[in-house]
Order: sequence, then C-alpha cells, then structure tokens
Amino acid sequence: IKILQVRNIDSFVESRRQKTSEKDRKTVQSILNDVKRNGDSAVKKYERKFNGRQTSQLRVNAKEIKEARSKISREEVTALQAMSARLRNSSPKIQIRGSSKFVPIPSVGCYIPGGQARYPSSVVMSVIPAKIAGVKRIVVVSPPSRDGKIDPLTIVAAKMCGATEIYKVGGGQAIGALAYGTKSIPKVDKIVGPGGKFVSIAKSLVSDQTAIDMVAGPTELGIIADASSNPELVALDLISQAEHSKDTMCFVITQSKTVAKQIQKSIEKLISDTERSSIIKESISKNGFIAVCKNENEMIELANKFAPEHMELMVKNAKTLSKKITGAGLLLIGKNTPSPASDYLLGTNHILPTNGFGRTRGGLSVLDFLKLQTVVESKKSALSN
Repeated sequence: IKILQVRNIDSFVESRRQKTSEKDRKTVQSILNDVKRNGDSAVKKYERKFNGRQTSQLRVNAKEIKEARSKISREEVTALQAMSARLRNSSPKIQIRGSSKFVPIPSVGCYIPGGQARYPSSVVMSVIPAKIAGVKRIVVVSPPSRDGKIDPLTIVAAKMCGATEIYKVGGGQAIGALAYGTKSIPKVDKIVGPGGKFVSIAKSLVSDQTAIDMVAGPTELGIIADASSNPELVALDLISQAEHSKDTMCFVITQSKTVAKQIQKSIEKLISDTERSSIIKESISKNGFIAVCKNENEMIELANKFAPEHMELMVKNAKTLSKKITGAGLLLIGKNTPSPASDYLLGTNHILPTNGFGRTRGGLSVLDFLKLQTVVESKKSALSN
C-alpha cells in the first residue's frame, strides 16, 4: 500500500477517486440496448457469455428453492433471522402528518452480487426494508455461478425475507431486464442494491426512465488513525474490506508518517495468510493508499471530500471527531466498531453510497421504498377567493 503526502486536497481526491472509462460505459450501453430490443434472448446470450452456461429458465422455481433449503444449515438460518430482526428493529418509524402520506412503491428490483462470492446479507439489507415499506412485488436478481445456479443461502434468504420472484441473472443484462422488462422478467419501478462497475454504470444509464436508489459500486473503506491506533487492527479491517473485489478502495488518513509505516508493515505481514490474498493484494496495490496530512483540519476536509462508503474513526478522540465528519455513507466510531460488524450484526444497512455520493445521501432504508403522496382538496368558496 502506498504512503502519500497530501499537498492539495482537491487534486488529491480527484486523482485517487475511481473513474468510469468511456470504453466500459459504451460496453454497458450496448448490453442495455440489446436487452431493450431483444429481451430474454439477449439476457440469456450475456449470461452464456459472462458465466459460461446456457440458461433455459431465468426464474428460480419451487423445486430449486426446496433444493436450496436442503443445502443450508440451521446455524445459517439462525444467523439470517438474527440479522433480519436487528434490521427490522432499527428501521425508522414513519409518521404521517397533515394531508401528506407515505405510500409504497408498487414494485422494486433488488440486485444481489454473486459469482465470486455469496452475499445473502445483501438480500436481507434490500428485501427487509422493502417488505416493511409495504412493497407488493419484490424481485431479486443475482448472477449464477459456473454451475448455472444461485447460491442456496441467497435463495433461502430471499424467500425468508419476502421476495416474490428470484431470477438467475446478473451484470448489466439484469439491470436492463429490470428497467425495460422482458417476457420472463416484467419491469420494475425502482432498482436497488450494490454491484460491480458494470452494474453501477447500468443503473446510472437506465435512471432516466427507471428510479434507482444510488450509485452503490465497489466497496470503499476509509480509516482515520493516530498514535493510539493498533496498526494490526487497522490492517485487518482494511483487509476484510479489500477481499470483496479487485476494484475495492481501502485507505487510511493520518497525521503521522510513523503510524503510516506501522500500518504498511502490518498489511504486508498479514495479507499472505488470508484466504483471498490475490484479490486483496491487487485491490490494495491498485487502489489503496495511506494519506499523511499536516493537521486534523486537513484530515477532516479530506475525509469529507472523499466521502467514502464506510469511515472508521480509530483514534483517541473518536466521538469528538465524529461530529465533524459529515461525508461518509456510514460512520463507525472507535476501535470496537469494525466495518464487518456493521455489514452483518449491528442493525445498520450495508447498502451504502460510494464514489463520493455519501456527501448527499445515507444508506438504504425504508424511505427508499416509499413515496410521499400529497393530497389536496379545495372548496368552491376558497377557489373563488
């Protein structure tokens, strides 16, 4: 991981933030155009191209759901139930005032990443708030693995949380199907959920005619550290996030070159013993950095302008500092609040804004599945006046 001295904050943020290439944008646009014109046949073509499997049926049927249930343990079911309960209990309670009321969006599509890893937790984070909001049609799409099947735990989580349909499709073609509709996959009113760069680009491109929650692309973790931080804990938290994909961005902000070097050494020491070490090495070397700032004000400004998805404050004055950090999608205070705990256990939603959008919105919630309906009625006398 590179140690970089911060000199100009705006240019530093601009140079480090991940950008969408024109080539990737054109590739995704061509996929969306094909799906819009050719529906199921285009979706199946891209599933075959990207996953190497011929898919005859896109929707997960009752037999496949039953088979998935037989493949997961009681412990896994209990974990999903505990996660769901915590999220339900922490969801905001909606109050109705005056002549405005909240009404649920009729249909939503929840994108669940898959392929290299399984993310049943993302099912919980997207389907539960939609169910609480009262959405009638909740569609889950997730890319199948090489055997043409979705991870069993993802299927069981989807049914347990209240999904009405599950489809074996991922990438830009899944977003296109949800946005435009095909014979097998009727279109939805809004698309939510995290995904890789093609999914993020596709969501952005279809947003002129189908609502989306946010740009929730490859995960990001920033950590503010000082002399009181444990370099090994900082390194472990960075590694736990960097293992998601090669496009993950993990970084540290500090005032101390000594602390920066200690963290750098800890990362180098720990990476080799991790299960997904090749992904972590590429992610950390390509996108990771340790920024050394002159003072606390510069650290705060850099953190707020970078506005990462997750921001951990592993410093002595974490609570005081937290009042000045406004840009992060999720703020994690102190050494005992690592980002993996927020992903699964703490009741917060882990579908969060990336690429600087934390400056303007927070994580996914019940509010994303509701619209404010305003109602007005005028009397003839009032209209005359």
